[in-house]
Amino acid sequence: MQLWAISDLHLSYRANRRLLGNLPPHPDDWLIVAGDLAGGEERFCEALDLLAARFARVIWVPGNHELWSDTAPHGVARYERLVARCRERGVLTPEDPYAVWPGPPGPHRVAPLFLLYDYTFRPDHVAVADAVAWAVESGVLCSDEQLLRPDPYPTRQAWCAARCRQTAARLASERADLPTVLINHWPLRAEHAVLPRIPRFTPWCGTRAAHDWHRRFDARVVVYGHLHIRRTRWCDGTRFEEVSLGYPRQYDPERPLEYYLRAVLPAANDWRYVP
Repeated sequence: MQLWAISDLHLSYRANRRLLGNLPPHPDDWLIVAGDLAGGEERFCEALDLLAARFARVIWVPGNHELWSDTAPHGVARYERLVARCRERGVLTPEDPYAVWPGPPGPHRVAPLFLLYDYTFRPDHVAVADAVAWAVESGVLCSDEQLLRPDPYPTRQAWCAARCRQTAARLASERADLPTVLINHWPLRAEHAVLPRIPRFTPWCGTRAAHDWHRRFDARVVVYGHLHIRRTRWCDGTRFEEVSLGYPRQYDPERPLEYYLRAVLPAANDWRYVP
């Protein structure tokens, strides 16, 4: 029995859809899908159907691409619609009771999160209010600025702050004396948001409000994606796993999707970086 994770499948790409279609069944295993599964709702549901048929349990958190919309519903209503599509298929979401992993190395509370970002992943000399302008100076502007609407919140920062307050209160109240696996699309720590080719993309990569959550909530593993740079990091004895597949140019097309599934529990001791 294995708990696997992957993110950023980006199924708008035909090559990515082909990889997913060839994924063999894992009838005894669980799968974490850490956001950016697919943008359109029809493709999103098709992917959920396929994954739910191949794994004993699937756990999903939203990424920014899933929240993009140029037609209604927007913002919270769009997120709630995706949650409903997951529930129809038995896929767990951040709005559902936290599952307890029953396999090795022992029980863990698996906590899917939806925290968004608030532009605080930026150098200290840059004010939060200036973070987007600082990124634009280098020619970087995330499409979220046009496509990820926060309705009914006035800003994405306000939505992020509300999600962080709600989620922290819930994690604190449902500890159950178990170690946790925390799952979020965006990294929880600013120093993990390192993008060598687009270094000023960081304002759209997380919130400093969650920087100590791995300690506060006894996380043994933190799973995230968004960066499209697969790697393992350690902080305060907690393992942090970036589990993206990414765009076709960012992985080896000769390898099957199974190669890119990250073993979360139990850990794969010899894995550090997958090119």
